[in-house]
Amino acid sequence: MNVSFTERQEKYIREQIASGHFQNASEVVRDALRLHETLREKMLDDLRKEINKAWDAPPSSRSAEQILADNKAKYGIK
Repeated sequence: MNVSFTERQEKYIREQIASGHFQNASEVVRDALRLHETLREKMLDDLRKEINKAWDAPPSSRSAEQILADNKAKYGIK
């Protein structure tokens, strides 16, 4: 597998290795992927819970776009 990084990402990886928290770039990337998976699962779980609550709730004044934007902001997704 071949992966390309931006200069900023490469700098971050080098800094993480230099900090002593990781021994090599692969460890940094694997950690980032684990965190991404955890965050994504939490986000999807929270969205499922909100959807389930909505089925039994009175109509909302918020649009679907507003709700999605709020959840993206909550999780730092652009």
